[in-house]
Amino acid sequence: MKDYQGYFIDLDGTTYKGKERIPAAGRFIKRLQEAGKEVLFVTNNSTRTPDFVAENLRKNHDINVTAENVYTTAIATADYLRSIAPAKSKIYVIGESGLKLALEKRGFILTDDQPEYVVVGLDTSVTYEKLEKAVLLIRSGAKFIGTNADSNLPNERGMVPGAGSIVKLIEYATQTKPVMIGKPEAIIMKMALERVQLPKEKVIMVGDNYHTDIEAAINVGMDSLLVYTGLSRPEEVIKEKIQPTYKVNNLDEWKI
Repeated sequence: MKDYQGYFIDLDGTTYKGKERIPAAGRFIKRLQEAGKEVLFVTNNSTRTPDFVAENLRKNHDINVTAENVYTTAIATADYLRSIAPAKSKIYVIGESGLKLALEKRGFILTDDQPEYVVVGLDTSVTYEKLEKAVLLIRSGAKFIGTNADSNLPNERGMVPGAGSIVKLIEYATQTKPVMIGKPEAIIMKMALERVQLPKEKVIMVGDNYHTDIEAAINVGMDSLLVYTGLSRPEEVIKEKIQPTYKVNNLDEWKI
């Protein structure tokens, strides 16, 4: 087993299950911190700010981290756009406060007046008017960016529509494929590697979902650790052509 210097860690299903703690995850992260490892939570959630995520981890899951330990698709989207577009570029956004704030902090102007980009994330207050505007702007030449392709999100009511469902509707109406940022795409992983300033050979991706967390690692050429505390099941994963680098039943099994 390699001596990894950095750990990219998923949240829901890996670090916690909704409001429920995963005690082994808390112990795992404490062991990483004591060993001086770089810890970065890499999440497809674009609705929350890193400060909010870190506070939730501290208050509700006894995981002592700060906003600097959190990398959301909102931040990754802003970082990606900053790498290809000048400050003050105009962007139309379908999304919530986490996404809008991340873009504003990078100097972008959020407007529906002739934007160069349309960025679409999860928006629990989405309306037909917002969708219509996004479709017309993309059809008029604005570049289409999607935060992530998650079709569903788990909550207490069941598997509700995720950001990918909104992105797909706009893709269908425009016949335009978006640039996708979040897991399993390589973009968020490359942006996260730039954030921690480590080569991919020194970092491992830890997650519970083969089709997002593990495929993201595969797509960028990183090692991966699949933990069976969330979505993916052993009988499903064994059928995949490319296997995770490592698999554990819970994170207590991982030796640092």
